Amino acid sequence: MAKGYVIYNPKAGNGSSEENAKLLPLVLDEDLEYYDMTRITNYAAFLSGMEQDDYLVIVGGDGTLNRFVNDTAGIDIRQEILYYPTGTGNDFAKDLGKDGWGKHFSITQYIKNLPSVEVKGKRYRFINGVGFGIDGYCCQVGDEMKKRPGKKVNYTAIAIKGLLFQFNARNAVVTVDGKEYTYNKVWIAPTMHGRFYGGGMMAAPNQNRLDKDGKLSLMMFHGAGRLHTLCIFPSIFKGEHVKNTGQVSVHTGHEITVEFDRPTPLQIDGETILDVTSYTATSAKYAAAKKERGVVTV
Repeated sequence: MAKGYVIYNPKAGNGSSEENAKLLPLVLDEDLEYYDMTRITNYAAFLSGMEQDDYLVIVGGDGTLNRFVNDTAGIDIRQEILYYPTGTGNDFAKDLGKDGWGKHFSITQYIKNLPSVEVKGKRYRFINGVGFGIDGYCCQVGDEMKKRPGKKVNYTAIAIKGLLFQFNARNAVVTVDGKEYTYNKVWIAPTMHGRFYGGGMMAAPNQNRLDKDGKLSLMMFHGAGRLHTLCIFPSIFKGEHVKNTGQVSVHTGHEITVEFDRPTPLQIDGETILDVTSYTATSAKYAAAKKERGVVTV
């Protein structure tokens, strides 16, 4: 008889992930085994104890998924993987048209052939997108706020304050599949695998994570001052910002490099990396082609 193994992130959903995970028997109507993912140090050994017809249930948010796909990189997982979204943003679930809360669904096909990003000499796989600019700044501020007991984080409010006062736009050089572009006054420069990131922002409305060609979308929000940018910014939640072609540029490609003229916070599926000057995102298809040619990837 198949057995369910539940992996939860105790920090997800403002610390409510474990409590939410314990509600799963009401949904699955089965006996389950629970594991704190922060205590799993060797996934190869963990998965070796499972039978072929057993299944995994991941409980948490986008950051939880990011941690799982990076901790299991290079491991051939043969069991079905289910996801029970209980994070604060749940952009991955939103991209798939899932409401989350009370519903679980299979993600086995979605965590294969993932894109990766190289930052500061280290490579990470990502689920939704890589944010560079005020989105990374928002994650940095949010991380600091979470350290204060009882402090609720409102990323939209952080973004508005950043646009008005605290975050300064950067200049950027962008290279997409070998073609170079230069932008001034860049506010955000995310490379997207899905459509959503940042708790509901539809940064790349035409991006398809299951597209056969496997391309990524780079969205550049640039060229305007604080007030003009703030007026356009709310339209990103419906994906309508791309209509403002004077301030929003979209590029698609397999290898995308963004270089800023000053160190800037970056976020990968909501996980923050500070003082970044550049990143290079690579599609799974392009990475596989490089491997076939014998090109070593960091």
